[in-house]
Amino acid sequence: MPTLPDGTAIPALGQGTWHMGENRRARDAEADALRLGLDLGMTLIDTAEMYGEGGAEEVVGDAITGRREEVFLVSKVYPHNASRRGTVAACERSLKRMRVETIDLYLLHWRGSVPLDETVEAFEALREAGKIRHWGVSNCDVDDLEELGTALADCATDQVLYSLEHRGVEFDLLPFCERHRMPVMAYSPVGQGGRMLRNAALIEVAQRHDATPAQIAIAWTLRSGKVISIPKAAKAEHVRLNAAAGGIALTAEDLATLDEGFAPPTRKRSLAML
Repeated sequence: MPTLPDGTAIPALGQGTWHMGENRRARDAEADALRLGLDLGMTLIDTAEMYGEGGAEEVVGDAITGRREEVFLVSKVYPHNASRRGTVAACERSLKRMRVETIDLYLLHWRGSVPLDETVEAFEALREAGKIRHWGVSNCDVDDLEELGTALADCATDQVLYSLEHRGVEFDLLPFCERHRMPVMAYSPVGQGGRMLRNAALIEVAQRHDATPAQIAIAWTLRSGKVISIPKAAKAEHVRLNAAAGGIALTAEDLATLDEGFAPPTRKRSLAML
């Protein structure tokens, strides 16, 4: 189980909510999917004020009603809200939408025009007030993390796009985070649009394990024990498949096959984002 820099253990496999809360008619089903995920042990839920412009946080609020103590709750602040006052106000809105008193991990969604140190000051004020327990960043590269200076010691995670088809972070960001005992959170681990899941190498490994390509893609992000994977599922069948992926152990042969189909980076690449 991955641990944050302060030693807090958190689930390696969680649930994403990107694109949830965008259709009111789907909200009950989305909340049911998250509840099923909790039942199956995926007790980390990741959301953001951006997702459905607050709609996803409302879905999360529905899903965790009466179950707050089970959940490690993650949300994110828009860059344009990340000033000293703006961060605090955004956090208060998120708390209200999710109907909770505290967010376990609050992230800057990506870099904007607000200086990082100003956002960090707001995060620390929220932590002192008991509104959040930990803070971190998302979509930040090594130079961004280095800019944090001494505050890097308090940065709990960096949530980035990481999957078989987006491996650029392996060149320098993942090693940097490992040196600082900071787990990385992988969003969109199964890709977008399905192209990655049609790769011959991924299909081959999936057949070896009697699994789906998506399950293997998730298991691959979990292989080191130092990455938190947050696939999104809005249907019960997909939730069950995602949960089962956490029990798949890839062999050295599997990993070699996947390296042939998705080459590891050999040079620095710009941080990918969706």
